[in-house]
Amino acid sequence: MTEEVAADARHLLVVDDDRRLRDLLKRFLLERGYRVTTAVDAEDGLARMNGMAFDMLVVDVMLPNQSGLDFVAQIRRTSQVPVLMLTALGDPSERIRGLEAGADDYLAKPFEPRELLLRIEAILRRSEQAQTGSREIRYGEYVFDPVRGLLSRDGKPLGLTSSEVALLRIFTASPGLTISRAELAERTGTSEGRAIDVQITRLRRKIEADPKNPRFLQTVWGEGYVFWAD
Repeated sequence: MTEEVAADARHLLVVDDDRRLRDLLKRFLLERGYRVTTAVDAEDGLARMNGMAFDMLVVDVMLPNQSGLDFVAQIRRTSQVPVLMLTALGDPSERIRGLEAGADDYLAKPFEPRELLLRIEAILRRSEQAQTGSREIRYGEYVFDPVRGLLSRDGKPLGLTSSEVALLRIFTASPGLTISRAELAERTGTSEGRAIDVQITRLRRKIEADPKNPRFLQTVWGEGYVFWAD
């Protein structure tokens, strides 16, 4: 559940199977002005990311079913959202493994809430500084920022799910190149090609003036999809 705070507040996803710690972190971060959504494991975290966009993830290493390390490695296939990992393991090799998986920083349990807050602020600050050099892609009346994953039309922001951001990043990185459904499914971690068709249909509703007669994101029958930018 996401609490209501300032509309422009940065949105954090906390993934931890320890309910007590989850609740404590959520309350603490809400009081510091963040929007906070929680998840109990990797599967729940992925489901949250499919429906919402996040500015940063806070992920426990010791998750049930799928480890936090594997979860971060999986999302790194399609997303560069900043990640802070939490662990009860003090072995330096664990920190190295986390960084290799794609984490931006590592914090050992137990920790002081103030230190957690400072690390979150530092990671977000570095992320925002990196975003200032991002190259916006313009097509028609739309502008897409691939680093921040933001899409706007005539200056008005359009909400995208993490799956839609991942697809748009892939297409805008290779305009004019036909990409097969199988490759899109692999690169986005989607189970099969038919699911890609559904996601494409939903994406077209947001990036096309006439989704049934797409101008930018077109179907290449028998091959896949191609994105045409101005």
